[in-house]
Amino acid sequence: MSVANFLLAKHGWDGHCNASGIHIIKIFEGFSSVPYRCPAGVATQGFGSTRLGDGSRVTMDSPEITKDEGEDLLQQGLVSVERSVRNLVRVALNENEFSSICSFTWNLGSGRLQSSTLRAKLNRNDRIGAANEFPKWRRAGGKILRGLVRRRAVERDLFMTPSPHQMGY
Repeated sequence: MSVANFLLAKHGWDGHCNASGIHIIKIFEGFSSVPYRCPAGVATQGFGSTRLGDGSRVTMDSPEITKDEGEDLLQQGLVSVERSVRNLVRVALNENEFSSICSFTWNLGSGRLQSSTLRAKLNRNDRIGAANEFPKWRRAGGKILRGLVRRRAVERDLFMTPSPHQMGY
């Protein structure tokens, strides 16, 4: 039995970012077949991927990709994001909490999650305090962006949505 199947049988959830979390990423990142610089100045492609399939960084010279290739890059990148969230968060999370934090980490990177007050509060089991940290992460390139304000509100809403499926790390 695979780990995902074991987790699904034991917890009712496979331990991965759920469809709601992936939807948030896709909606707010959008899709670009060609590389572009995000508002923070990082070369990005697909659904906000900063890495190509071979693990190298996206550059402004990276080749054009298809939507299917963008989906593959998203799935590959989520493996790393999920691992980071599991390593950095030391309290049991339900699938919505986990998935909202995966979206947050996809957008900002694991280093930002690691140094965040959101993570510190969550690791103290202060879920309300952690939820109230989402809106603070609304800047890119020093400017408040409406898209980030909206994204953080949606991530916070998902984080606060109850789920019967919970798993400790």
